[in-house]
Amino acid sequence: MAQDKSAMIVPADFPELKMLVWNRDPLRPIPCEEAFALYERNWRFVETEKLTDREARLIRELTDAFGNGILLVS
Repeated sequence: MAQDKSAMIVPADFPELKMLVWNRDPLRPIPCEEAFALYERNWRFVETEKLTDREARLIRELTDAFGNGILLVS
């Protein structure tokens, strides 16, 4: 999914991403690159122990596609 850079992601399909888009409609699809930026910018709010296998796989795919394999978090 994330390999196609024009693909869209529905935040409501991924619990932690849904939480990161608290100020917008989680059912509105967003571009993969925007999802990656949200994860990277707000990683401190992501509860990694709550990541589903599907969401963890999405983050890895996004990181490969948009972060050259590196998720910059602090």
